[in-house]
Amino acid sequence: MSDHTEAILSAVREAGARQCPLYISAGGSKQHIAGRRCDAQILDISAHRGIIDYQPGELVMTARAGTTLVDIVAALAAENQILPFEPPQFDGRATLGGTLACNLSGPARPWYGSVRDTVLGTRLINGKAELLKFGGQVMKNVAGYDVSRLQAGALGTLGIMTEISIRLLPRPESTITLCYEMSAPESVAMMNQRAGQPGPLSGAFWLDGKLYLRISGAASAVKHTADLWGGDQLDHVQDLWAQLRDMSLPFFAGDKPLWRLSLNSSALPTGDPAQTLIDWGGAQRWLRGEFSLPELQRTAQSAGGHATLFCGGDRNSEVRPTPGALAQRLQRRLKYAFDPQGILNPGRLYGWL
Repeated sequence: MSDHTEAILSAVREAGARQCPLYISAGGSKQHIAGRRCDAQILDISAHRGIIDYQPGELVMTARAGTTLVDIVAALAAENQILPFEPPQFDGRATLGGTLACNLSGPARPWYGSVRDTVLGTRLINGKAELLKFGGQVMKNVAGYDVSRLQAGALGTLGIMTEISIRLLPRPESTITLCYEMSAPESVAMMNQRAGQPGPLSGAFWLDGKLYLRISGAASAVKHTADLWGGDQLDHVQDLWAQLRDMSLPFFAGDKPLWRLSLNSSALPTGDPAQTLIDWGGAQRWLRGEFSLPELQRTAQSAGGHATLFCGGDRNSEVRPTPGALAQRLQRRLKYAFDPQGILNPGRLYGWL
């Protein structure tokens, strides 16, 4: 576990001189998800890893971008702390940098916040081989672009992150999972009802005719909520939530394209229930099947959201809706400011970027 910043700087400098596009990779767990196919020379930064600074008393950690989430979670477990956004670990290959670049958060996201919400600061190398620092180790208001958080979902198109500082949370004292048998529309109604109540909800998803609610917090509050809400209390279900987090449930297996719809949480379910998983208290819907992006985007827009081809399907075409003309101009200018030669993950986010 060591610092390879100089080697990465040298690689970017050489790529710029040769005008050779680079595809940034560490664990390789996200190569076929979240974005478009990127035909470029692979820049492997997996060796650039390690926890640089961990202050349990301040609930802050700084780690290199190639550090695996497994290593981070293990260090936090020793101090009875957690990553609030519960990111997918993808068989141990997922890294902190890739998680932020793809803006991936797990089942707790609606209640504990996203990876974007936890970022305090970053160091990154831009397309001009300059090492830049943004933010720090405390939460504060920022005027103008918050460049650290701007990396969330940028898919590495604005720079190569080398270090990331994040805030943490104490591990909840107690956790109980409740299960109810009901249809998808009934589950959406109950998720929204429970989310509006004072119980310590930390997860809510529906699959195959069953709604699962996870409540976490002080033992007395968790027990009181469980008694009040009823349902079947499930034991030994940590694996269930870990499989949901890591997208390793049987629902996610197979070759059918996987679509992600981000919607108003109260939107009525559409499509075949057997090919649907509802997560984030109704705000995130996973669909399996052959659809077109315009078709699903119309459906998502009518429910106050948007659609993305997350995995599988044609990854040479656009996998997310094309923004309006003004947003495109802003994104092009931003890309040019950080990567004027366009050598970092070209086409990964959009075909025109």
